[in-house]
Order: sequence, then C-alpha cells, then structure tokens
Amino acid sequence: MTPILTISHLTKRFDGVAALTDLSVSVAAGERVALLGHNGAGKSTLMKIILGLIPATEGSVTVCGAAPGSAEARDQVAYLPENAAFHPALTGLEQITHYLRLRGQDPAVATGLLDRVGLGHAARRRIGTYSKGMRQRVGLAQALIGRPRLMVLDEPTSGLDPVSRRDFYTLLDGMAADGTAILLSSHALTEVEARTDRILILSKGRLMATGSMADLRRAADLPVQMHLTAINGYATDIAAALPAAIRTGADLRLTCTQGEKLDLLARITDLRPKLADVEIVPPSLEDIYTHYSKRDGQ
Repeated sequence: MTPILTISHLTKRFDGVAALTDLSVSVAAGERVALLGHNGAGKSTLMKIILGLIPATEGSVTVCGAAPGSAEARDQVAYLPENAAFHPALTGLEQITHYLRLRGQDPAVATGLLDRVGLGHAARRRIGTYSKGMRQRVGLAQALIGRPRLMVLDEPTSGLDPVSRRDFYTLLDGMAADGTAILLSSHALTEVEARTDRILILSKGRLMATGSMADLRRAADLPVQMHLTAINGYATDIAAALPAAIRTGADLRLTCTQGEKLDLLARITDLRPKLADVEIVPPSLEDIYTHYSKRDGQ
C-alpha cells in the first residue's frame, strides 16, 4: 500500500543550524502515529514542512503523492494547531460555515460537524464566550471538513477535560478505521501510549526510535517490575523463594530484565498456592521516552 505521507532523508537547516537531520519515515492510511520530543526537538519544523509552510533543505517529502503545500496536498490534509484562534464575535456555527465555504463544501454540514465534536449545544453561541477546550473543539471540527486523508495534530487535547479527551481519541479511532492517516504531536505520554499504533521519538532533530510500544520496549530493554501480594502468613516463604524481592508487609516487589521475565514468571507460578495476586508492570512510554532522551544527553 502506498503511504499517505513519505519523508526521505529530510534535513532542514536555519542559518546553518540543523533543526532536522536525515529523517526518514512514512505514515500509512489508517495509521495513528505519535510524534514525541522535547521542546526544540524538531516537531514543529517537521509539521511546517509537511504542511508546505517552509521548504526542506535536503531530502524529499510527499503528501498523498503530491508536493507539500500544493493544491492537491492541501485538499487532502487537515491541520489542528495547539492554540486554535477564531473570531470571538462569530458563533461556532458561523465559523464552521465560513470554513466550509472556503473549502467549497456544503455549508449545511456545519451543524453535523459541531455535533461530532460535542459542540452542538453551543453552536449558536459566540466563540468569545467559549472556554479554551471548546475553542479547541471548534478547531477539530474545521479539521474534519472534507474527509482528510492525513490529519496533522499539534497538542490537540490542550485545554480539554478528561471526558473530552476520551471523546477526541474515540473520534480519531473512527477516522483511522475509515483510512485517515494521523500524525499527532503530544507531551501527554499517557494518552498516546494507549491510542496510537506507532511512536516516533525525536531528539535534536534526529529520529532516536520508532515502532510500536512492544517494539520500543524490546529495543530499550528496560527492566520489568513485578508486584506480588502474599496470602496471609506466606510472605516469608515467598521472600525465601525469591531472595531478590523487596518485602513490605505482605507485598513483595521484583525487578528483572526482559530476558529474565519468563523464567521469573515460571518460578512465581510454582508459588501460586501462596499468592493472592501478581501484577506485572512493563516500562511505560514515559520510561522509554526518558531512556532515549538520556541516551542523547538530554
């Protein structure tokens, strides 16, 4: 399948300083990809190049088979910035109707778009009365215009409450299921860990790691934690069988490498009659991100 977004050996310099260096990546139809990195890692520069706002210094980028910023690419790409700004005197309905007309779309679908992002009840209120989260949802409604094949989202859940964040990702899941490719930049690591298919970690303009959570866990080879709860009276027996465990009352904690995990689980299984519970805690995305940031001296 031809990728929706293809980036090959991309380099971008500003006055001789590299913001991106030899970056190659692709995003397929229906794929949800998270772009992670510290401030200054090159995320915003990459998005600007994809949108055709600035040119690359070296390398190539194609968006839906077209050059970034071309009419063909613009027709198939939607963008939502971190801080969406709209005219405060317009209502949400007026603002989305205006965008639909600019895109040559039927203005009558404006109400449906606002309903999809949970703003149907406030469609006729002036945007100046909206909260930050509501303004962000207006931005998401405009990003949905025209069934985009690629969505580029920069901190899209900024200002959203937990329920709105959940609804937002549910909406993205539906779009991905329909074939829209999604590139999402976020500092909310807990959110993207569970709701993306692949993760890209940038540092100082270079791609430090890419893959699914399972891929990144294997590559980083960070330790796994196990939390054991003993049945009353058996904590001492379990501690004796697992001398590396740290005991706190009836609870015991163990740490092992990825390669040791299965052997340790086999030993724990032998203790099943004396155990009330076992919890396995794999490295989180925050752990993995910190690992690659430290590896690059951050």
